[in-house]
Amino acid sequence: MDINNFVSKFSEQFDDTDASEFSADTKFKNLEEWSSILALSIIAMADEEYEKEVTGEDIRNSETIQDLFDILSKK
Repeated sequence: MDINNFVSKFSEQFDDTDASEFSADTKFKNLEEWSSILALSIIAMADEEYEKEVTGEDIRNSETIQDLFDILSKK
């Protein structure tokens, strides 16, 4: 699992936010498009792409995409 691939897969969940706005340091909950539906999409993406379970608590405890990646990497 690599951070650049994770950022790319993460950004694919967003329809209205340009992929260039995403980096490991992106504070994803501050994005205008962020919603609980997108949180569910991120959970599904992690399961499908990485076979790892992301919980709502994991998302709540993450400020940046890097934070979420670090949590996932430890699972």
